[in-house]
Amino acid sequence: MNPRKPHHNVYVVELDKAVVYEAKFRRANPNQDPTKPCVYVGMTGLAPERRFAKHKQGVKSNRFVERYGLRLLPELYAYANPMPYQAAREMEVDLAISLREQGYGVWQA
Repeated sequence: MNPRKPHHNVYVVELDKAVVYEAKFRRANPNQDPTKPCVYVGMTGLAPERRFAKHKQGVKSNRFVERYGLRLLPELYAYANPMPYQAAREMEVDLAISLREQGYGVWQA
């Protein structure tokens, strides 16, 4: 049996600062440093670029990414990709927590 090559990825999307006017986003980020970017952290079986394009097209999209997504921030995630599914699930949560602790405004669904 030939095991599948790991192909899941975590990704980080920079969000326009206007996302802070969304009450739900503000409540999730009470200690956000206003000098740090607002971001969305996700995971996918697709290439991050393809997944971001789908968000912007409204396909299985997070509303914050669809409305406020600016660009991918590969400097925050590329070192970890690709990985097996379970590792990506865990890394998505861990990365979101880490970025929030650093002062980023973070949305992670």
